[in-house]
Amino acid sequence: MTIRVAVVDDQALVRGAFAMVLDHQPDIEVVAGAGTGIEAIDVARRHRPDVVLMDIRMPEMDGLEATARIVAELGDAVRVLILTTFEPDEYVYRALRAGASGFVLKDLPPEQLVVAVRTVADGGALLAPSITRRLIERFAAQRAPDTALAGRLESLTARERDVVTAIARGRSNAEIARELYIGAATVKSHVSSVLTKLGLRDRAQVVVFAYEAGLVEPGA
Repeated sequence: MTIRVAVVDDQALVRGAFAMVLDHQPDIEVVAGAGTGIEAIDVARRHRPDVVLMDIRMPEMDGLEATARIVAELGDAVRVLILTTFEPDEYVYRALRAGASGFVLKDLPPEQLVVAVRTVADGGALLAPSITRRLIERFAAQRAPDTALAGRLESLTARERDVVTAIARGRSNAEIARELYIGAATVKSHVSSVLTKLGLRDRAQVVVFAYEAGLVEPGA
């Protein structure tokens, strides 16, 4: 199946460079480009790409607002992968909270960009565990635990809570399986159940949820 991608960046040269890299892949097709957040929303509506590569800082409407609107309107039909030129900061944190499935730095090697797009298109979340944990901890520490979110934890079994905690700490499925002495297939089943019960899209949102609900404390 061909992965359909839209590239959103206010610099035409950047859009062209990413499009060239992706279009060379046999399983990826760049179907549209956009230079503002408003254009990104229009492109997502008209082309329904599987993945939107979304820059954050753009004129008219930034990538944060565009991401939130696309996710709210189209849900799981379109995945958003944030592009950034800087180390993760509050903007990326807010993008993850808005429903983005991950982030990549613009200077990453071409082959890693391709892997990133495939990962997100396949329903995964693209997160560098150490960077993501530092990012989430930094901004979650500024907020009191959300009691409404904490209440939603009641729907989880004890084992599912263990899985959520492990995800928040940057563990892969294989690492979770080893730590909890369960099979990899069981971990996947628990992750799927967690996403359904909590109404979350992917692991990226699980990480944010765990910190904001107070299940995992910053620095713990």
